Amino acid sequence: MVSPMPKKKSVSMLPAERIEKSILLIRGQKVMLDSDLAQLYDVETKVLVQAVKRNLQRFPEDFMFQLSKEEFDALRSQTVTSKGRGGRRYAPFAFTEQGVAMLSSVLKSDRAIDVNVAIMRTFVHLREMLASHKDLARKLTAMEKKYDNQFKVVFDAIRQLMTPPPEPKKGSKIGFRTGDEDDE
Repeated sequence: MVSPMPKKKSVSMLPAERIEKSILLIRGQKVMLDSDLAQLYDVETKVLVQAVKRNLQRFPEDFMFQLSKEEFDALRSQTVTSKGRGGRRYAPFAFTEQGVAMLSSVLKSDRAIDVNVAIMRTFVHLREMLASHKDLARKLTAMEKKYDNQFKVVFDAIRQLMTPPPEPKKGSKIGFRTGDEDDE
């Protein structure tokens, strides 16, 4: 009997939520940090960074940038990471969507390829969600304008009902008139 080939660990089991939580907005761009990517690729952060540094020409500033000290400090305070021994000694690198795609040419393992596919799908999903939110916001604005006008009509009618009727003129008779009264 032939023994079955060992199944490779599927990256499709990576929950999209895990990837989505790793995507941050820094400098107005959606990025992923080197440490989060290293975790997903199942390599040490320093290995990922070394591979990138050996191929810097593949990572222009719009693909990857290093966080400033202020950005790093703000990030550290948000995530409550250690500042002392065992913590990072340099600011992390942030990879844009294009930078993440370029990583597949630098990290040449099956896992890297599978992870990249999952990350690219997540970026596309986020873009689609953003587009649908913009569409929803446009529809909501249109409805607000429509209903604001309708409520204006209702409020005008209520104000009209709240206005007291004009007082009768002095000397005018109270009651019903009959056609006979004009003859008097």
